[in-house]
Amino acid sequence: MTKQADSMASYPLGPALEFLQRLWQLNHALEKVSSRMEKRLGVTAQQRLILRCVGKYPGMTAGQLASLLHVDPGTVSAALRRLESKGLLERRRDPRDKRRASLGLTAKGRVLDRPAEGTVEGAVERLLESARADELSAMVTIVDQLTCLLGEELGVGS
Repeated sequence: MTKQADSMASYPLGPALEFLQRLWQLNHALEKVSSRMEKRLGVTAQQRLILRCVGKYPGMTAGQLASLLHVDPGTVSAALRRLESKGLLERRRDPRDKRRASLGLTAKGRVLDRPAEGTVEGAVERLLESARADELSAMVTIVDQLTCLLGEELGVGS
């Protein structure tokens, strides 16, 4: 046992708080890797996820992207503006309906739309390759259940 782990054993939190501590630790790691990605690649982990989704489904709308990512359309809109200003993504107006715009990557954006080391999704890929199917299934179930319960806390249900 490490010195830090040994000293933390004297501060038992109980199952719920220990689970939250692990989530916070995960969030901290995600933020650190995301910050490093922004310095190295020019995009955060969240921005890269958007680029990868648009690269996989070119022509999708901002609303479809928000639905795919299960986030508020305003959140997606702000991220899309940042990616447009970086020259990585463009909105193409529908010639039949000027209110609709489809999303596409620019040449500069397509450079980032491929697997890369040092990214959040790279770590996830390594995890998925090494985990057993039953472990992955349990993880997905737990994450989905927690998401649903948090939605209930917000009054939005599942």
